[in-house]
Amino acid sequence: MNKHQIAQALDVMAAILEINGENPFKVRAYQNAARIVEGLNGDIASLIATGELREVKGIGAQLAKHIQELCESGSFEEYETLRTSLPVGLLDLLKIPGLGAKKVRVLWKKLDITTIEALKQACIDGHVAALERFGERTQQKILQGIESVKKYEGRYLFPKVEAQALRLRDALKSHSDVIRCEIAGSLRRRMEIVKDIDLVASTKHPATVADFFASLPEADALVGKGDTKVTITTATGVNADLRIVTDEQFPYALHHFTGSKEHNVAMRSRAKEHDLKMNEYGLFRGSDEINIPCKDEAEIFKVLGLDFIPPELRQDMGEIEAAENHALPKLVEEIDLQGTLHMHSTYSDGRGTIEEMALAAAALGWSYIGITDHSKSAGYAGGMQLTTIARQHAEIDELNRKLKGMRIFKGVEVDILADGSLDYDDDTLRLFDFVIASIHSQFTMPEAEMTARICKALRHPLVDILAHPTGRLLLSREPYAVNLPTVIEAAAKHRVAIEINGHPQRLDLDWRLGRLAKEKGVKTVLTSDAHSPDQLMNVRYSLNIARKGWWEKSDVLNCLSADDLSAYFAKRRL
Repeated sequence: MNKHQIAQALDVMAAILEINGENPFKVRAYQNAARIVEGLNGDIASLIATGELREVKGIGAQLAKHIQELCESGSFEEYETLRTSLPVGLLDLLKIPGLGAKKVRVLWKKLDITTIEALKQACIDGHVAALERFGERTQQKILQGIESVKKYEGRYLFPKVEAQALRLRDALKSHSDVIRCEIAGSLRRRMEIVKDIDLVASTKHPATVADFFASLPEADALVGKGDTKVTITTATGVNADLRIVTDEQFPYALHHFTGSKEHNVAMRSRAKEHDLKMNEYGLFRGSDEINIPCKDEAEIFKVLGLDFIPPELRQDMGEIEAAENHALPKLVEEIDLQGTLHMHSTYSDGRGTIEEMALAAAALGWSYIGITDHSKSAGYAGGMQLTTIARQHAEIDELNRKLKGMRIFKGVEVDILADGSLDYDDDTLRLFDFVIASIHSQFTMPEAEMTARICKALRHPLVDILAHPTGRLLLSREPYAVNLPTVIEAAAKHRVAIEINGHPQRLDLDWRLGRLAKEKGVKTVLTSDAHSPDQLMNVRYSLNIARKGWWEKSDVLNCLSADDLSAYFAKRRL
């Protein structure tokens, strides 16, 4: 297990203990340990091996032992004993948004509810509303949460599946009989939500490769196996399909199993216009169906009179026409990024100090960061009062003198209040180098009111960036009602950038609106929304979305140098 999986396991352990009515201090110890592990810098296995883990405040000898066992084997004895002592299905109730361990315990003990279906029926019958501290409103929210769980069943966030896919691909590449192997499908297109893993491998020995794939440690169950396709289910419940082809077929298969259904249909239609037939096995000419040899995907596109289309764009959203007219964008790349903005420190709800965040960014090769702790109304997240801002800025000034090659911009994530005004007055906002505005409350406004609320904030001359414009949490919370084209128009008019938030559950602005924003001249910022040093790498996920949205280097503010970005912000203050 990596540290993120270990943190999740510790959180589940805390929930199990709470459901069982264990000592609250023990519950809190596991909850705190989960947060500590999530925020650790460095490789967890190395920290265990060197003994450094035991020196971390909040990790005692017993917790360190459990963490080591999780790292090495994926479980520990007490966890398995307690987990198997609970009724089958009870822990599934924790998947329902807003339903924590305390409420699950009450439902179990008072109503003998142990499954989601039983809970749904109890809500329909009104039994849940009758419970103390539940009520009609909570019952309705539970029903809505159950519908969300069903809606999102069998769908996964990109990072969760990517890590497994990379392990499977690397294992296949290591096999001597595998000639070429790549990830395909929605993962290769960098979709924010995926259903399964697609892999394509070429070989002269398909049966051997099929057997090898089916026997990998990642394979929790074998769904089906043949010489051309093997399907396994991983321990996390994700299906993985391996397509096995000859090396001559590999480019065609990789293209076919990468593109969306719509892209593939459009490509086959284009092939037909050139008197060719196209499928996963080749590109064929004439009634004899003679295959046109192509060593890679680039040659396939060339035969069809197209420039190479990056996998992220293969959605049939104008990419084929652009490729024909040599008008595809030169997509932004990771190497273009000079730094990142939107992150939190211990001055609000972050788990890393400003210096720790800066040093982690420097280790990634960046030359600047923008610290954006929460404003005062975000009390739940330790929002900053005026005295806190003064202390924070004094610390940033000192760090800017101390750290060479790393600049720290003074930013803030200010709440957009219900009437569209901002959480700080103008004199306070002028203390910052830049201002990010976002919504963290009253998500249920009607669309017209929410749109007007955001557009009013965008008119404020001190707002530089709009954060996570729809408030969505993928596979958890639907976006609030808002007319995004109108918001984009307002952002363009007032020269406000709209971020692409890299938190795996946000990835907001949605890539489907990228081209509209870009055409209107709206700049973007690729952010991490990091709450600890290791989360700075969330920028990778915002980069995926930017590329899917046709964004180029010139469209992205944090592709500017520190000096140029400073000048950009200063000019907006004139």
